[in-house]
Parts: sequence; C-alpha cells; structure tokens
Amino acid sequence: MIKRKILAELEKELLSDKVIVLTGMRRVGKTTLVRYLYDQLSTGRKLFLDLENPLNQAYFQEVDYEKIKLYFERLAVGRGEKLTIFLDEIQNVKNLPSVVKYLYDHYQIKFVLTGSASFYLKNLFSESLAGRKRVFELFPLDFEEFLSYKAPNLKKPNLDEEITKPIFLLFDKYFWEYLTYGGFPSVVLKNSHEEKIAEIEDIFTSYFQKEIQLLSDFRKIEAMRTTVLLLPLRVGSKIDLTKISSELGISRITLVEYLSFLEGTYFINRVRPYSQSLDISLRGMAKLYWGDNGFLTKTGTLPAILLENLVFNLLRQKGEVFFYQSKGGAEIDFLVKKENRLLAFEVKSQAHPSDVNKLEKLCRKLKLSKFFVVSQGFKPMPHVVYSFQL
Repeated sequence: MIKRKILAELEKELLSDKVIVLTGMRRVGKTTLVRYLYDQLSTGRKLFLDLENPLNQAYFQEVDYEKIKLYFERLAVGRGEKLTIFLDEIQNVKNLPSVVKYLYDHYQIKFVLTGSASFYLKNLFSESLAGRKRVFELFPLDFEEFLSYKAPNLKKPNLDEEITKPIFLLFDKYFWEYLTYGGFPSVVLKNSHEEKIAEIEDIFTSYFQKEIQLLSDFRKIEAMRTTVLLLPLRVGSKIDLTKISSELGISRITLVEYLSFLEGTYFINRVRPYSQSLDISLRGMAKLYWGDNGFLTKTGTLPAILLENLVFNLLRQKGEVFFYQSKGGAEIDFLVKKENRLLAFEVKSQAHPSDVNKLEKLCRKLKLSKFFVVSQGFKPMPHVVYSFQL
C-alpha cells in the first residue's frame, strides 16, 4: 500500500465518536485505506460491507431498522460493546443516511463510510448528521506521495532551499512520469507505458459505467459521452456554455447539469474568476480542469496545459482555487485562498525573469503577500518574496 498523508488523520478520527465520511474520485484508494483501518482496529466489534455487492445492499431494504441492527450484530467479528461498521461505496444505497442516523443516535454505532459522489454525500448527510460527522476528501497521489513509492530515499527540498541543476535533475525524470500518467495509485504501481495506459482506460471505463450509467438519471447517455470526450479540448480554457451546448446539440441547462454531475463525482473541476464580489465571481465564466492528468494522456494535450492541469490538482488540496483576470486582460493562473489569505501562482513551462516581474506588478495591485512562478524547466532565478502591509 502506498502510504497516504491523510492516513494519520483517519487513524486519529477512528478513535472519536463521529461518523467518518471519506469521499473522492473512483479508484483513488478509498477502499484500500478503509480496509487498512478495518484490519488495524483491534478493539470492540467490527463489520466491513462492500455496497457494490447486491447481497450487501439487500440488508438496507428492510423497513424495520431494528432488523438491520440485528443483521449487523450477527455479521460483526470481535469482542466488546463498541461496534464499528465500515460501509464502502455508499452511493449505491439511497436510504442509507437515514439508517446511519438511526443506528448512530439510538445505539452509538461508529460508522466509517466511503463514496465517490461528493454531491450525494454532502447533500444527504448535511442535515441528518450535522455536527456528528467528519468529511475527508481523498485525491489522486500528490507528487510527494508519488515519490514515496518511486523514490522513497529521495529527500524533498525545502521551499526556501536553492534548487541547483543536479537537484533538479534528480526529480525531473520522476516528474515527467507523474505529469504524463497522473496519480491514480493503480497506475503508479504499473511499470510499462502499455500497462499504465491500459489501467487508465480501465479507470475511465469504470467511471463511465459505475458513475454515469448507475448514479445519473440522464436519458441520453450518448450525449453525456460526447460531452466527456469534448472536454479535454477545453482544459485550462474558459467554458463558453452557449457555444459548447450548440456544438453538442443540447440545451444550455442540460450542459450545466452534465458539468455539475461530472464535477460532483470529481471527474472535472471548474475554477471561477476571483472577485471580492461573490456575485461577480459566480457569474463569470469558469475555467475547466480534469481531476487527474492520466485522463489526458491520449488526448494530444500540450505539455504546457498538462502542467497547468497538474498544478491545479495539487493546489486544490491546499485551499479554494480561483483564477484572476484584470479589466485590461492581465491574468494570474491561480489564486489559492486559505484562512483569508491569498497566494498567487503563475505556471510556465520555462519561466523567465520577466514572468516574475509581471506577476509582481499584478500582486502589488492586489496587495498579495506571496507569489510563486512555477517552472517545469530548470531556470536559475532569484528567490523573490514580496511582503506588503495588508
């Protein structure tokens, strides 16, 4: 198992009384993590159910929740009063939130839940378990997790450490693989190009069959498929809903519904323009990014766009991400908002001092305390951090 950064938090939360909800894209390793937690749990009784199995789904068809409790107690292993139930892929059981709430409220049963549809998990559990749950999001491997498997003895440089060319070259070959094939654990574990491509295609097929066809209520699956295949051409670009809906021959409302579903299952992400006015930000055209670079491997996406997509996926784990465009057209690729602080990131295949200067001027106008130019190619440049009175 590739050790995930989130594991320590999950292990700590496993000792609490709250319901744990682990969500994320299909095949990012949710099941592996919760099975590990299940195996490590040595106190009380425990039960693991895979809810993609129709036999396990049948337990929740009982109208009497007391009978469901009896089923679980008979199936559980171990000794002790405390019962911990692990339920994997819960989006397959529609009445599950009410069952969990009943058993949690009446019998203090601990639940660990996983699912791949964030809109389902967040909406259905928002009121029924308010204040009694902890939601975790699991993403594909970040570069540090990737290196922990590929090069476990390679020490990551500190942010303020000068990067010399020999240090750069140590990481470059690994970064190219990560940039090209993405961070799905099962893809990272494969060795050859052919094996990695086959695994990515299998993940894509699994997503389409198990998310779109089973979870959605879209009547025209073919239109949805065409939408998905068109989206790689829009990576890093603003989404013109009217133009795209016209190309697809569907209504604008239908396209919005499709995009919301794809985003709610972590397949794509929409990044909105930054504005101090929430209304202006919501009305502005969003940019599109994919949930993992592996999906873009066979689409002919330019390396510069692959890099931008990758940087977005790393930044979204750090806070809320926006892009910025001034009235004059000057842009900043990403602004990351975390705890009322904004950090600016400009992404370049090969950065130059002029890129630093341009970003500095924009950040001065926005009164940002820190900014970074991300360069894929090696370029010795001064480490510049400007501070302002905010």
